Amino acid sequence: MLKAHQEAEVDIVDRLPTPFGLVRSGVAPDHPETKVVVNQFSRVAQHQRCSFFGNVTLGSSISLAELRELYDVVVLAYGAESDRVLGIPGEDLLGIQSAREFVWWYNGHPDCRCLNPDLKSTDTAVILGQGNVALDVARILLRPPTELATTDISSHALAALEESNIRKVYLVGRRGPVQAACTTKELREVLGIRDLYVHLQKDLVKTPIDEEELKNNRIQRRVYELLTKAATSGPSHPSSGQRELHFVFFRKPDRFFESHERSGYVSGVRLEKTALQGVEPGKQIAIGTNQYEDLGCGSVLKSIGYKSLPVDGLPFDHKKGIVPNIKGRVISDAQKDPPVLEKGLYVCGWLKRGPTGIIGTNHYCAEETVASISEDVERGLVASSASLPKPGREGLLQVLDDRNVRVLPFSAWEKIDSEERRLGSLRNKPREKLVTWEDIMKVAD
Repeated sequence: MLKAHQEAEVDIVDRLPTPFGLVRSGVAPDHPETKVVVNQFSRVAQHQRCSFFGNVTLGSSISLAELRELYDVVVLAYGAESDRVLGIPGEDLLGIQSAREFVWWYNGHPDCRCLNPDLKSTDTAVILGQGNVALDVARILLRPPTELATTDISSHALAALEESNIRKVYLVGRRGPVQAACTTKELREVLGIRDLYVHLQKDLVKTPIDEEELKNNRIQRRVYELLTKAATSGPSHPSSGQRELHFVFFRKPDRFFESHERSGYVSGVRLEKTALQGVEPGKQIAIGTNQYEDLGCGSVLKSIGYKSLPVDGLPFDHKKGIVPNIKGRVISDAQKDPPVLEKGLYVCGWLKRGPTGIIGTNHYCAEETVASISEDVERGLVASSASLPKPGREGLLQVLDDRNVRVLPFSAWEKIDSEERRLGSLRNKPREKLVTWEDIMKVAD
């Protein structure tokens, strides 16, 4: 926006006191190279026509309707802060958590500081899903903690992982190895963990439809090759005390079992065997076969997809979990032809497309939304010249001040950043994240 419009002033409103969203709370601690993008983000936030307002929650500190009154353009880019559910018996048992919460816990997100996943009373964890988040979680559980000690992992998570008794991790996918939803980089990393026994079915069979899928997708082809290689190389049994990673294909969870010894806790999962059914060229879905098997475990992490949440006054497609839009322009009524658009309201990122893709994907997505805004500005569809100019930043600060909302500007983040780096240097870490709202607010003063 700053590049495209020399007069535009851009204000970034964030619920958290810290900027950078998933780069801070989603990217794994042992992926520092991915976090380098914050340097670029910081340059944007320090731009004279840009301001950052942390600790401001859409829906409680300020409503969407109020923001639209204050600004010519409102872009919603708050992503997916919730989780899809399986909707099967036993899902609310203790010991079952979403992978998102677990990731927020080891990344020091203040909302998940007290998650306390139980890594001591069981040696087996089941991860449902085989995407990159599932692989991140498996890697954090199985990597030697000494290797994580020099990353920016939160200290509470490192302490728990040092005492962890988890020795076996099962990665369970509804479909087959051809459809595994991860990328080669993540797969290579988890397969390369030091002193790890990796187990896959030896007969990774491919159907002609699978072949067709692979032909059209280079990433899937590389992933399948890596899995095939892992299935045929390496020892056939783990050595004593060795940590184990098991890939389980063509299985979907049917129900969770409660422990007899520990009331209210999970003790296992019943998996239904699946078969693939083609629904359209290049797309196969998993359907149940009414054959079941049980897998014992004391910890379950669901990595079956993130979910966006609606806010008041925002059109929302509950089935797809996105805001209905055309190239980022929010649709208020899709039934009409052409669809009716919301004036000055736009969407970007996972809230626009659904929770898939990496940082680069969101970059293209942002460019598309900005192009839509630029077109609308040129066509006079955004601010009408007849009306008074919108109050923008001054108006927002006035409303927040009236409501006693403590706004944290980017300079407050710079204080937090510098304190985290100082604490990290004492422990040979790039930073030691402040993980409670209280500590963050204290340092931000």
